[in-house]
Amino acid sequence: MIETLINPADSAERRAEKLLTIAEALMRRVEQATDDSGAAYAQFQRAALLEDQVRERTHDLGRALDLLNESNARLAEAMREAETARQNLSNAIETVQEGFALFDREDRLVMCNSRFAMHMPDVHAQLRPGLDFAGYVALVSRSPHLALEGEDGADWAAGRMRRHKDRHVIFNVRLGGDHWVQVSEHRTADGGTVILQTDVTDIIRAERHERGKLLDDQARVIRATLDHINQGVGIFDAEARLVGWNRRLGSLLSLPVGRLRIGAAFDSLFSRFQSGMRFGEGMDVARLMAWVRAGGSRPALEFEVRRGEELILDVFAQGMPDGGFVLSFTDVTAERAALEALSRANETLEARVMERTLELEDALAHAERANASRSRFVAAASHDLLQPLSAAKLFISSIAAEGLDPAAQVAVEKAQNALLSVEGILDALLDISKLESGKAAVSVGAVPLERLLRTLGEEFAPIAAAKGLTLTVVPCSAMVETDPAYLRRILQNLIGNAIRYTAQGCVLVGARRRGRVIRLEVHDTGPGIPEEAQNDIFKEFHRLNARASASEGMGLGLAIVERACALLGHPLGLTSEVGRGTCFMVQVPLSTATPGVPLAAPAEPRRGPVAADKIAFLVENDAELRRALGLLLEKWGMTVLETASGEEALALIDEIGILPDIFIVDHQLGDGMTGIELLSRLRSLHGRVPARLITADRGRAVQEMAVLAGIEILYKPIDPRALETVVTRL
Repeated sequence: MIETLINPADSAERRAEKLLTIAEALMRRVEQATDDSGAAYAQFQRAALLEDQVRERTHDLGRALDLLNESNARLAEAMREAETARQNLSNAIETVQEGFALFDREDRLVMCNSRFAMHMPDVHAQLRPGLDFAGYVALVSRSPHLALEGEDGADWAAGRMRRHKDRHVIFNVRLGGDHWVQVSEHRTADGGTVILQTDVTDIIRAERHERGKLLDDQARVIRATLDHINQGVGIFDAEARLVGWNRRLGSLLSLPVGRLRIGAAFDSLFSRFQSGMRFGEGMDVARLMAWVRAGGSRPALEFEVRRGEELILDVFAQGMPDGGFVLSFTDVTAERAALEALSRANETLEARVMERTLELEDALAHAERANASRSRFVAAASHDLLQPLSAAKLFISSIAAEGLDPAAQVAVEKAQNALLSVEGILDALLDISKLESGKAAVSVGAVPLERLLRTLGEEFAPIAAAKGLTLTVVPCSAMVETDPAYLRRILQNLIGNAIRYTAQGCVLVGARRRGRVIRLEVHDTGPGIPEEAQNDIFKEFHRLNARASASEGMGLGLAIVERACALLGHPLGLTSEVGRGTCFMVQVPLSTATPGVPLAAPAEPRRGPVAADKIAFLVENDAELRRALGLLLEKWGMTVLETASGEEALALIDEIGILPDIFIVDHQLGDGMTGIELLSRLRSLHGRVPARLITADRGRAVQEMAVLAGIEILYKPIDPRALETVVTRL
């Protein structure tokens, strides 16, 4: 009932007044009722509740009225600011020197300045906000001030509307009285259109004047050019009549001056110098005359003409768009004579080139033999050096560090470091020799990255820790297609370089998958490589720090990396920032093979007598290396049996009747059986005995034979830690 009494359109004050009237009426009814009546009491209660509601509603309406008044004040302020901004914009537009107009996204005129359409007073008088663009174009097309060139107003309006569809358009409009206006139309971000009109009458008139002067100047320049070029030129119109020529034309064709005149027919000129003329191959009089009479569009002609016994002319004939044509004659007598002389000299030169080629082939064969000899020498010399190097490393490792004074202990450590540097240089020389000789063999197959990265992490972790660096190797379970030996060598060099040149911070090794390839990355926080030096670092014996000692490498590591990546077809990349660090990247294709079960990580070598009461059988023909190995094995608590050949080893085993716990056998044992042959014989007699083959030969042939025989290899120079790990597994 109350809802019917309250009109939503009433103001807040009117609503409050009505509610108070209702409350007073209810109170009067309550006072008139008897005190004993239960209905009257109930009505009184309802009236009291209603009074409370009316009071709350009145309070809410008061607050709403306050908010409404505040909003109205803000709206009025905003409208004043908008009007001020609009007035400022209008003033700014009016100061623009060009005519300006703005149309909204519905193509209706929003505003324009007094210069817009100022050359068309009839159009300018009808410009009002709300005028649509099509109406504006219609007004312009009907204006008598618009100068139409070969079209009516409707066609001009249709073309103008087509241009309006483009986001940006600039064109010129010609007006009466030889006036010109440039129209620049651009689309705004909200779909509206801005039009600028610039009076370019002075510019157009100046260009027209300059163009006329230029044409006159060009005519004089063309005439001067024709008179000064070395070719004879004749210009003929569509009726084959002479309209232009130069003095050289008469000189080359031996034509009298009187014959060369405006309007002279081509037939008359041609018959004058035809006598004594011989055409070159592929051209005759009939074909030339047919080309001249063809008219219209015709292909260019180039042929040779001989006059007399000496003069040779090169003729070029080309048609012009108006049906005329141009003939140019060039004296090539000297060039032809030189060409003949050159041909004769070429025959002599070919003979000399053939002779020189044979000499170069002999020199190349000699160089290839020398290169092969050098490679063999480097391999042999490195192999011979690895024998005493292994012995030296083992002798030093056999020295008990506990019994040495500090000075001697430092000397031993320096000697070990020096031997490691020599070992690294020899390995690098061997790798460079193989890669440069072009005989490096690769065996590409599925390689699990998890095992390779874990092994490299274990190998370089102590080296990084010794420098106070953090080495992080992120595991990766992917399988890649590559040569495992070369990929290991690549990553060894990259990680070793990163540790060597990083003074503090960390080295991070990981892999990223990019489609069907894996990108192996080695990051460091080293000094970085300047951009101008990034190509040079892959050269042999090149180091950024030229004063670095040999213990920091000889600059061969990255040269090996680049050649190995090229051999395998793995793209090599580099990014670096000076002062921040470097990242080397190698892209390796993913393998389709299924990953196998990863091998367990090798056990950490123990200290002290790692193989007490075990018997080792050492077969090595180098006495010094055999002695050094024996001392090291005895230091670990083993009993060592030694022989210099495989035959002696077999005889000694038969004599003592005891099978040792492990065999350590050199592959090259002189004139007798090889190490692989000895181990194969032992396994055929006594079953699968623990054994390791030691060799300095890193060739593919030895690796394949060892794999077929199921024998693991320890390469020389022997790393005492690797040998200790093998013995510890016993």
